[in-house]
Amino acid sequence: MDFLKAEMERKRKMLQDKDIMPSSKKYFRRGDLVAKEKEEYIKKHANSFAVKLSDGQGPSRIADNEGGVLEEDGVTVAVLPRKEVIRRLRDRNEPIILYGESDIEAFRRLRKLEISEPEINRGLRNDFQEAMERVDEAYLNDILATKKDEDDQSDDGSSKPKAGDVKVIADAISYEEILELSKDLGKGNGDLDLKIISQLLRLLLQIWGQKLNSRPEAEKRSVKGKRASATYGQTQQYLKPLFKKLRNKSIQDDILDSLTIIVGHLLDRNYVIANDAYLQMAIGNAPWPIGVTMVGIHARTGREKIFSKHVAHVLNDETQRKYIQGLKRLMTKCQYFFPTDPSRCVEYGATELEF
Repeated sequence: MDFLKAEMERKRKMLQDKDIMPSSKKYFRRGDLVAKEKEEYIKKHANSFAVKLSDGQGPSRIADNEGGVLEEDGVTVAVLPRKEVIRRLRDRNEPIILYGESDIEAFRRLRKLEISEPEINRGLRNDFQEAMERVDEAYLNDILATKKDEDDQSDDGSSKPKAGDVKVIADAISYEEILELSKDLGKGNGDLDLKIISQLLRLLLQIWGQKLNSRPEAEKRSVKGKRASATYGQTQQYLKPLFKKLRNKSIQDDILDSLTIIVGHLLDRNYVIANDAYLQMAIGNAPWPIGVTMVGIHARTGREKIFSKHVAHVLNDETQRKYIQGLKRLMTKCQYFFPTDPSRCVEYGATELEF
């Protein structure tokens, strides 16, 4: 009984110290006690909470700091708005936020996903239709801009680039300079091989874009002209991963060897052998087994031929499939830009592709 009285006295004294229940009242609200305890807790742990926030461990909101920057491994990264982070995570079928994760941590998780897996598996996508929609959108923007400003001449009298023109990056060296460099192609100098491959592909893209921009305005706005512009834009997008691999010197050795052979034959204007080397790289000569390849304890006949050296690179992943397809388009254009004997051409009698 004495213990119970002592406990009641202790509780009463605690309430008086916290100034929750005045002496004139015999009861108090439970919410007042919770609020008072929360206030004391914040006051007691305020310093450690501030240290966590300064270290980036505490909760932080991207939405309150849109347009900010983030330092990661010495690299400044622009912080995306929270809505954009949510949209991109949902496109990848990833949770928009994990338990105990802040918005900054969710942004970092999205960035790691985009670096490790640049391609999003969205199922069956019509890339050509998306390119056509971009061309139509560019024409619509051109019409609106023309209505707003009829004077499309700059101060020096030169006309501004119109929406019907495709984007051409003129940073490639001349064809004669590439021929001069190609004398040492495939002789063990990997850096030179990467440079020649990249410069030739960029030169073909540049010539193709210039021919598209030199078309009459009526042809650019026709269905055939829009399709040609969309094909060019789609090819540019397809080849971006390949140019990045060539620039970073991160391309696989077997693909680099095949590209070196293809580019060597293109510069020699032997398009038949170049096409054979392309098929060897894209499809390969390995058997494509259907069904079970190993039953029982004995290996099937010819199973030793199924290994990574003969793999069909066009089936590796979606990114490789795209830039291999873009490479074939540039090989076809190269045959028209730099013609040669009919016996060294592929489908010499075919109708020239639209530019």
